[in-house]
Amino acid sequence: MLRIPYSELFDTLRGVLLKLGFEPPRAELCARLFAETDRDGIYSHGLNRFPRFVRSVRDGRVDPSATPALVAGRGSLERWDGRRGPGNLNAHASMARAMELAREHGVGCVALANTNHWMRGGSYGWQAADAGMIGVCWTNTVPNLPPWGSTELLVGNNPLVIAVPRATGHVVLDMAMSQFSYGALESYAMRGEQLPVPGGFDDEGRLTTDPVAIEKTQRLLPMGYWKGSGLALALDLLAGLLSGGRFSYAIGPDMEKETGVSQVFIAFDALSGSAMNSLSGVDEVIEQIASRAAARGESVRYPGEQVLATRKENLEKGIPATPAVWEQVRAM
Repeated sequence: MLRIPYSELFDTLRGVLLKLGFEPPRAELCARLFAETDRDGIYSHGLNRFPRFVRSVRDGRVDPSATPALVAGRGSLERWDGRRGPGNLNAHASMARAMELAREHGVGCVALANTNHWMRGGSYGWQAADAGMIGVCWTNTVPNLPPWGSTELLVGNNPLVIAVPRATGHVVLDMAMSQFSYGALESYAMRGEQLPVPGGFDDEGRLTTDPVAIEKTQRLLPMGYWKGSGLALALDLLAGLLSGGRFSYAIGPDMEKETGVSQVFIAFDALSGSAMNSLSGVDEVIEQIASRAAARGESVRYPGEQVLATRKENLEKGIPATPAVWEQVRAM
């Protein structure tokens, strides 16, 4: 596995984006979001996803110059149109606006329609937590997950992010509605590895740890079985209703051509006012879990803890990259 200095990865991605017509500040932010995704160990949505993103720009599904436009607002809730702009830039702007509303109202919500794949959803949880706010966001997707009891792809594998700020390391939950996301399956397949636990069904309808077999059938296992598919449906309904945008069924089945998705970004200003200032209790909860697990000889990580360890290692040693993908991007 090749390792690339973070600065070289960032500069290379930014250079490609500038050639695609991105304005310099937007190219810099977009490249940073991609590079930070790899820095934090989410390799399925960083460099490995970048060639697909470039194709979407060249094919016209993503407009590099489009920015979100306000459609309607009522107090702390606003509805925006993403105008098919770059998904990660639209998402970053939406969380930033949700935080502005939260500073004014205590809570802010931006519902975004007509946008594109947001890449790593956790980026916007970290964005909120770094600002000292609680962040919640989710997106719908193409219908790429079979609801429990069906073999047909009818609901989206709609990622959910919940972030809680913490001085010694934010708690950031970033999860899809399946046991493994399609991006994770792709990463395991590229490395020639089996999944650590069953993640879907093979041709004969049996649970399997083979990522290639699951990619072939596209029958991912919803996390928590019926609970995961139920939560995926609920998130889709909320995203479409709040944003006035499309539901998963209307987005179309082709993941390569996914566009026009709906998203929701919520921020809570937990530091405004003494009654809301209870973030010190977060450390207590984490310490209780860790100390009790250690006493039993167990190792328990809170969501986001591994990200911090991976971030430190990758900044010191370089960002792991698949040589073929790296050369493909450099050639751009």
